[in-house]
Amino acid sequence: MKGMVFTEFFELVETAFGDDVLDEIIDESNIDSGGVYTSVGNYDYQELVALVVALSDKVDVAVPDLIETYGKHLFGRFFTLYPSFFDNVSSTFDFLERIDDHIHVEVRKLHPDAELPKFDIESHGNRMTMNYSSSRPFGYFAKGLITGCIDHFGEQITIDSAKISDDMTQAIFELSKK
Repeated sequence: MKGMVFTEFFELVETAFGDDVLDEIIDESNIDSGGVYTSVGNYDYQELVALVVALSDKVDVAVPDLIETYGKHLFGRFFTLYPSFFDNVSSTFDFLERIDDHIHVEVRKLHPDAELPKFDIESHGNRMTMNYSSSRPFGYFAKGLITGCIDHFGEQITIDSAKISDDMTQAIFELSKK
């Protein structure tokens, strides 16, 4: 997993919970890196899982809720860090439909070694079904990214259903425009 995902997580933790909590979860998670990441480095995704679990224990918020909140936060950061991903996109559905065929292609150009999830999307007017598949347990992260996208475009779209597998590697999201 790219270090940028870790450094942005640290930013969120510092902002929401403070430097002391960040230091404590790094110490308590007992991760190999010791919490030292560069944005372009590659790191074991299990370290992020360990950090989130330690944060959950520390702040008494469920792991899925923390992961979803982080996904929502990271979507906003993507807009700031990668504005070209948003060129010629004017709506949530337009953006989401471009994930695999455009955005992930561009991400692979920047980071050829990136391991990205797969989204199969079916769109029918005011409804969209997104099938998420990953080797990593980040179904709630995907839900947070989708929520962040909806918020970014300011549209009246709801996630009517989010069926996330127990191991969090598969999910089906049903969205509808109001």
